[in-house]
Amino acid sequence: MARKRVYEIAHELNVSSKDLIAKLEEMGMPGMKAANSVEEEEYALILQLYREPQASPQATPHAAPRAAAEAAPRGARQAATQAPKGGPAPVQTTAEREAETESSEAPTAEVVAPRKAGDHAPRHGAPRPPVVSVLGHIDHGKTTLLDAIRHSHLAAKEAGGITQGVAAYQVDLHGRRITFIDTPGHKAFTGMRARGAKATDIAILVVAADDGVMTQTLEAIDHIKAAEIPMIVAVNKVDKANADVNKVMSDLAKHGLTPEAWGGSTITVEISALQGTNVEDLLEMILLVADMEDLRADPDAPLEAVIIESHLSPGRGPVATVIVRDGTLREKDWLVAGAAHGRVKALLDETGRRVAEAKPGESAEILGFDDIPSVGARLVVAEDQTAARRAAAAAEEAEKPKKARRVMTFDELLEQAEEKVRLQLILKAASSGALEAARRELETIRIEGVELSILHAGVGAISESDVLLAMSVQDEAVVVGFGVRADGKAARAAEDNGILVLSYDIIYELVDEIERALKRKLAPEFEEVVSGKAEVRDVFKTPNGKVAGCYVSEGKVTRKSRVRVLRNEKELFVGEIASLRRFQEDVREVLMDRECGIRIKDFDDVQVGDQLVLFDLKEVER
Repeated sequence: MARKRVYEIAHELNVSSKDLIAKLEEMGMPGMKAANSVEEEEYALILQLYREPQASPQATPHAAPRAAAEAAPRGARQAATQAPKGGPAPVQTTAEREAETESSEAPTAEVVAPRKAGDHAPRHGAPRPPVVSVLGHIDHGKTTLLDAIRHSHLAAKEAGGITQGVAAYQVDLHGRRITFIDTPGHKAFTGMRARGAKATDIAILVVAADDGVMTQTLEAIDHIKAAEIPMIVAVNKVDKANADVNKVMSDLAKHGLTPEAWGGSTITVEISALQGTNVEDLLEMILLVADMEDLRADPDAPLEAVIIESHLSPGRGPVATVIVRDGTLREKDWLVAGAAHGRVKALLDETGRRVAEAKPGESAEILGFDDIPSVGARLVVAEDQTAARRAAAAAEEAEKPKKARRVMTFDELLEQAEEKVRLQLILKAASSGALEAARRELETIRIEGVELSILHAGVGAISESDVLLAMSVQDEAVVVGFGVRADGKAARAAEDNGILVLSYDIIYELVDEIERALKRKLAPEFEEVVSGKAEVRDVFKTPNGKVAGCYVSEGKVTRKSRVRVLRNEKELFVGEIASLRRFQEDVREVLMDRECGIRIKDFDDVQVGDQLVLFDLKEVER
């Protein structure tokens, strides 16, 4: 019998992978993951041990763990024996972490208020199909993979095949559905996020086995990480003679994506999209990750849907393709999508067939908008035409200041930070050597209270994709070029959306400018510099308060100095000088061995014999 993976055994036992893994750990098989494979004997023992407690409740309590530990796969046994020695704990995937956290979100009460971008997936309702995007380097097989999936697992429909050029479609595997967004490329992926929408639940990173990790692969990795969604790596073209899967695994590990087969947490599947090899395994993995993410939705909840594609169609008018994440989209609904609004005249599925509604996880084309809605806009259901028109007008008005938003300076950008300064950089350079040099120098910046991170680093001119990435993150981000400039599209996008783009030719100018700006934003630190001391020898009452008649014993007293009042060597007050006089005249300073009159602001308890210490605050350079 062929080796079996843990998630396959879970399906056979009719339990979730998470529950089976927890049970295996109780039985003495720690370190198991859903993608781990087991031998035939181990598989048989797992079935026996899992069913044994139900069949034989009086079994010896320690027998099962001992037997399970002996039969555990070698990797799991090594993890169990190495963990107590102080080695690093196994790295959890995002899916594993979120699956262990029980959280719930009640749907918002307002019909026209969808969730904000970045909110966690809804935990109410029933499981829904995952929404998947495919990203990767050019010519690594993204389109071929989508074609292979579409042709072999397209969800059954009453009429014909999929419509040419459709932006999303569903496939079926063992009665469960997966929704694919057919807009490959991280630019489109991030473009939706830049407009505040989260359409994708899982990202597939395609890497060619004969090419390895390339420039756009790294860009895609950074975009997926910024989206904070689970990633599955599809190692494609394994059927080619020059395929080198180990090199791909090594490249991934170098960039922080250690494969599960190497003891890491990154799920990898070796496929050949052209031959259709292991495509079904990839779909199994998508469903596995979806189970771990616990993607749920309620068809009766308020609508949460995202525009993923829109265009003007001759004879049909504005057409928009949406992904429904929660709630139900129905014909005749009044909708608002940014500045566009309208009533749903027709809903079409991926085959072009008219449907009455679209439920969570499904995609549909909408006919009926008065204008072309923006990609990434979130759909809002309005009560009637008047409410829809008002909401669209308000959205259009709100967009005007954004369009006119000027590019801020570094200092203005950092003014928006609160307690802790956090700045993210998108760094581009003319060559890989220059990029590494700039990155190395920026990583030397160490300022307490400042968090500086490089969101993405790449070679080449500053592109529109870089600007979109800067727009998509919650914290402010700056696009920085070392020896490169922004192209025309990038410059226009940056200007329209107020994204700061900086270019430098000298590396130290780049580092110094960023370091100076960050230091200026931090709250300044001061040290006290004592400028003089004075003894109170008399006290005079005036309409404005008491004046201390003083003798300057050390240094000098200046009008701008701060003063500390000491009595019997104990500090009574620290404040400012309200007035400084000598012979009834206001003066700016009084030197040592001279007398003067000092009135202290907000302090009238001065007495003869008090000692005054005069000091200035000098800013300490960080």
